[in-house]
Amino acid sequence: MLEIAGIGAAEERVYRHLVEVRGAGVDEIVQRLHIREREAASLLSSLHDKGLVGRLPGDGGMRYVPVPPDVALQPLLSRGQEALEWARRGVEQLAEEYRAGGRRHDAGQLVEVITGAGAIRQQLRQLAYGARSDLRWFCKADPVALRAQDNDEEFELLAQGIRYEAIYERDCLEQPGMVDNVAQGIRAGEVARATSALPVRMVIVDGSVAVCPLMPGSTTGVRGEPTAAIIRSSTLLDALVALFDMQWAAGTPLHVTEAGELADFADGMGPGGSLADDERYLLSLVVAGVTDKAIATQLRVSHRTVQRRITALMQRAGATTRTQLVWQAARRDWLP
Repeated sequence: MLEIAGIGAAEERVYRHLVEVRGAGVDEIVQRLHIREREAASLLSSLHDKGLVGRLPGDGGMRYVPVPPDVALQPLLSRGQEALEWARRGVEQLAEEYRAGGRRHDAGQLVEVITGAGAIRQQLRQLAYGARSDLRWFCKADPVALRAQDNDEEFELLAQGIRYEAIYERDCLEQPGMVDNVAQGIRAGEVARATSALPVRMVIVDGSVAVCPLMPGSTTGVRGEPTAAIIRSSTLLDALVALFDMQWAAGTPLHVTEAGELADFADGMGPGGSLADDERYLLSLVVAGVTDKAIATQLRVSHRTVQRRITALMQRAGATTRTQLVWQAARRDWLP
């Protein structure tokens, strides 16, 4: 039972006896546990060195008393956990060295192709839970294997400190329920940006592996199984990371209100003439290219409300067109 803490079976037996009787000498251990005197002395000495028992002089010789289990075993368990963590990291390093060696000898191992929505979904889940620092997503409309609404692990990983960066294309944001879903992710810690269109659907994990769908699951109108490529450390992966960085720099930051909604305030002016949260939320969607109708539908407000709020922003910025509004928003740093 205590092997994980570095306590052998014979040592555990002696320690359990001491816990039961609250103290004993070598002779008593020999008699009660039916072991030799030399073995009993050796086991007691080992338990003392590990901090599980203390020594007290007595009339009949040295007595051994147990240190409380929670006090004695917790440091040992902590060291055991540290050792397991080091071992886990060592295995991961060896596995990566093995894969890297294989890739040097076999270029086919740079890219692994998997087929089927279920297999792709399982691979995405495994990679996500294995992430150490960050996941970066290209989110296009009509997902192949994982809908944003089904990405339950995101909230678990965000709570563990894993960074999520996501770029959403306009068509994706206009799909039913997506604005609410994105707002929920942002409130949980996701950092999101939007762009008019993305070249590919993709996720990059820790900058060391990427997953890109190869076929959407249908060709020439015939529905088939989707396929995806798993791309590991290589110049191809470096190119995908650079592509993400370029799209991220060009994307528009998405902001949400605390409630994730567009409020119909009479005066949304923030402190010092800055934008209020709801105005920043609206403006981020406008700059991303989402249509007024889609914004109204997603935020469950009237089309007229959206148009009135956009007109108010244009008046405040001194803009007569939406293009000018976008330019003024960038010049005034309304969307940092």
